[in-house]
Formats: sequence, C-alpha cells, structure tokens
Amino acid sequence: MKLAILSCGPKSYSTRRFKEAALQRKHDVKVLNTLKFAIDLQQGVPDLYYRQKPLSHYDAVLPRIGASITYYGTAVVRQFQEMDVFCANTAHGITNSRDKLRSLQILSRHHIGIPRTTFVRDKRDVLPSIERVGGAPVIIKLIEGTQGIGVLLAETIKAAESIIELLQSQKQNVLIQKFVAESKGKDIRAFVVGDRVVAAMRRVAQGQEFRSNVHRGGVAEAVELSDEYSETAVRAAQIMGLRVAGVDMLEGKKGPQIMEVNSSPGLEGIETCTGLDVAGAVIDYIAAQVDFPEIDVRQRLTVSKGYGVSEIYVPEGSKFIGSTIVGTKLSEQDINVLTLYRGAKAIPNPRSDRVLEAHDKLLCFGKLEAMRGMVPVRSRRRRSPEVKELDTAA
Repeated sequence: MKLAILSCGPKSYSTRRFKEAALQRKHDVKVLNTLKFAIDLQQGVPDLYYRQKPLSHYDAVLPRIGASITYYGTAVVRQFQEMDVFCANTAHGITNSRDKLRSLQILSRHHIGIPRTTFVRDKRDVLPSIERVGGAPVIIKLIEGTQGIGVLLAETIKAAESIIELLQSQKQNVLIQKFVAESKGKDIRAFVVGDRVVAAMRRVAQGQEFRSNVHRGGVAEAVELSDEYSETAVRAAQIMGLRVAGVDMLEGKKGPQIMEVNSSPGLEGIETCTGLDVAGAVIDYIAAQVDFPEIDVRQRLTVSKGYGVSEIYVPEGSKFIGSTIVGTKLSEQDINVLTLYRGAKAIPNPRSDRVLEAHDKLLCFGKLEAMRGMVPVRSRRRRSPEVKELDTAA
C-alpha cells in the first residue's frame, strides 16, 4: 500500500508514530504538507499538484488536519476523494466534527446521550437558556475551540452573563452547556477505528482545573470500557461520518454523555498510558480497506434507476415486532437490510434470523417505491407537557 499522511507537523508524535507503524508493516509511506498542495479542476479530470509537480498515485490518505486549516485541508481531502483515493476520514466527516454546534446538532436526533446545550445570539435569550440547561454552574464553550481552549466554567448566573456578553462583544459564537457535576474534572477518551474501540483512557484534571485535557495538565489512566460506552463511542463516530476518531465522553448518572468527536485525535497520551499500538491499529485498518474496499452504495444508485437508500423505523405496534428480518419478507420486495440500529448500537449486515424490536431502525437499500410506504409520515415533535408555547408579538 502506498500511503500519504497529510500533516503540517512531520515531527509531531502522532505523525511520527503513524509513519513508523506503516514502515514496520512494509508499506510505502510519505508525509505530505497539506498546505503545499494545489487543487486543479477541469472537466472530468480532478487532479492534485504537490510542490509544483503532479502528484504520483496513492492508494490511501490519512488526514491530520489542524483546526486552523480546516477549510483548505478539507478541500484537499475532498479532491483525493474525487480522485477515488481511500481517505481514512472524509472531508464531510472532518467538517461535521470540527464545529461543536454542528456536531451536537447531528448527534441530537439520535439516541445518544449529550449534555443539554443551547446556542443563542440575543442577550434576552441568555437567562432563559441557562435555566433550560439546569441553571448555574454552566459550561460556556467557543464553537471552534480545541484542546480545552475556549472552555469556561461559570459558577453563577451573573458570571455566565458577563462571560457570554464579553465573548459575544468579540464576535465569538458560544454554546451554553449543562454542567455534569458527577463527572467534574474527568472524562473518557475512546479511540475508535472502524467499528471498534481500540484503546480508551480516563483523563483526570489536577488541582482546581476542571478541564481534564492532557494539554491542560490532566493525568491519563488506561480504562476498560463497558459495552455501553464502547457502543456509544463507535455509534457517535459513525454518525459523524468518521472512521478514525477520538470520542470524548462524560460519565453521567444516565450513562455516557458525548462531549466531542475529534477527527484528528492525538496518539501520545493514549499510547503512553495504555501501552497499546494505536497507530498500528489505524494503519492495519486502512490497509484492509484498500485491499477489500466497502461497496459504494452511491455507485449502485447511479446505475439502478428507482433504487436508493432509506431508513425504515419499527414503531410500537408494528407488524414487524417479533418477526425475524427474513420473516419481514423485505427481500421478496427487493429490499436489502444494510444496518440495524438499536438504541446506541449499530449492527452492520445483521443476520436474517435476528428478531426485530420496537424502535429498531433498518437502513435499507432497494426499490424506493416499495420502501416509501414503510417510512412513517413525519409529524411535528410534540413538546413535553411542562414546556409551554406562547404566542408573543415581535
């Protein structure tokens, strides 16, 4: 396999480890500076130049895109995708994860725990928003902060108002987030590769610092995750569209609460505290995808008129409840089940004898006309009884 590692920091620990792991496995690997590419566009021939020369062929790309170059970096990754080069993380996935608000918006519609969060611009909305997330203390976050930078704890409502007003006066977009008291000073980082967690650590803040990031002086310890935490981490990465990700979770009373999904997770902290070859796991995964690529459903869509992908929901009272997948007779209608989603768990290529339960979701490929009748009509989500709707004049 010929692998390109996109990185502006060839001497950083993570880049060096990825290169070392690839060389140990006899792969041809090069570290390419993301900012040294030129993107050429012409009809039918997407191309890349590197340091003023045509780029040679690569089998795969491992993007390490820093937050400061997200726009250009994702443009380069997208060009590799258009050239049919396998990318460990796609431009779409990187973009989803880089914006904290966008990532929480995507996660919020799925059955995955996230701290209650609100985003406001009008000063008059600040107090009601703080109350909705549970009152002070609250966490205030810059939407594009990294490594704990731009994450503040406001102990009182007055302090929260002052911080938000100051940040907004500097044209900063901020999130107001529920403070998960039971996890104060600690969190879980799960390193996801493909459909499994290959390593995990608990990060614990030191002294009066509430942020547990290693870059903020936090201490890391290896941890064995329960199935609930592992499945939540993998599901979150999949929802974001990432194959390689660092998923940060709080240990809440009701289970894991996703804080962030990182598309370029660092290796030093997690490899040091676990003693595991995380870099090797990533390289092995990429090599396997290059040797045995996944079926690209989009290609099937372009050659199969009237076929597509749709999600079929199994509500309470459905005739599918208690039936096996084969018993639904979907296959007889030319509908194939690709993935079964059950709560936070994703089951790719489920067995035909698996019994369906209420609230299961089936991601299917098949005749759109046949599936259309199985997709329930969307209805406006009803507010909970304690939330009152008021009609007020503008």
